[in-house]
Amino acid sequence: MRGQKSLSAFSFKKTDRILKRPHFVMLSKFGRRIHRDCFVVNCCRNSLGKSRLGITVGKKVGCAVMRNRIKRLVREYFRLNLALIGGAYDVSVIARRGAADLSSQEISQTLETLFCEISKDCNNEAVVVGAH
Repeated sequence: MRGQKSLSAFSFKKTDRILKRPHFVMLSKFGRRIHRDCFVVNCCRNSLGKSRLGITVGKKVGCAVMRNRIKRLVREYFRLNLALIGGAYDVSVIARRGAADLSSQEISQTLETLFCEISKDCNNEAVVVGAH
């Protein structure tokens, strides 16, 4: 067990998620918006000391199986690459129509591009009051 991380270190807890509509609305109003391929990302700094993720996949993207697959891939990427963002951000990922046609690798590459851009562009933002 020495040198190994516990499974809880890799979990994606409820506190790591954006769940309430007002938080999504605040991100869309005051956050920085970045577009790539089939994804739109809204992000802004928060005062919680850790980053949180919210995912929106509309019915136009595909059937429930496709939407859930996209959500799983986005959550997994966020969970494994949290250090790429650096800092405490609220991040909302919105999947668009073509996202269901992308492979897992293409989704991962697109998200990597987006998250690198977030870390560059959002570092100069002020903390949004009430973003918790």
